[in-house]
Amino acid sequence: MNETILTIFVLIGTVPAAISGAMLGIKKEMDMFGVAVLGLVTGVGGGAIRDVLLGITPPAMFRDPIFAFTAIGTAMLTFLRVVHHEFSKHPAIYDMMMLVTDSIGLGVFTMVGVQTAYAQGKDYSLFLIVFVGTITGVGGGILRDLLANRVPYILAKHHLYATACIVGALAGALLWNVIGDLWAMITGTVTVFLIRVLAAHFRWSLPKAQE
Repeated sequence: MNETILTIFVLIGTVPAAISGAMLGIKKEMDMFGVAVLGLVTGVGGGAIRDVLLGITPPAMFRDPIFAFTAIGTAMLTFLRVVHHEFSKHPAIYDMMMLVTDSIGLGVFTMVGVQTAYAQGKDYSLFLIVFVGTITGVGGGILRDLLANRVPYILAKHHLYATACIVGALAGALLWNVIGDLWAMITGTVTVFLIRVLAAHFRWSLPKAQE
């Protein structure tokens, strides 16, 4: 895949992820540094976990700091009073915007994880490829929530968050050698996006244990 296209994919995912991290930091009444850290780990944390799992050292966030700088810059813009107050004044619009952008970012990160796995080893199992894609998608959010002393979103909510990543990664991986890497990434991203948005709208959830 063209390096420029891949970079654009990652940047599209980084911005909404960093906003969600920054907004949580603001909600937790953190200072500027805390907000920047949450924005950073949400924006690039999943990719760092992915690279460590695949033995890619140093992780991409250190080899090409444009992603880290984008996450930090986005977090700092969100930190501005005029910006996050606008979000706070229109909670319904903010929630809708975050659902859409977060779902796009989730799908993009998931498929970038799949692409990275394929680029590293052609003989990787389907299980590993799907796992790497999923952890790339949800890893930043897990780190964000742990640093903010909150139960990770994927464990506390029931809107098919990680499940959407698994299905999208599986769809993209199965189509990788059939329709080509770019279209497989687009297909996987759209799959994750649709599952997330439909699950949020219709309140779909996985079965819970009966007491």
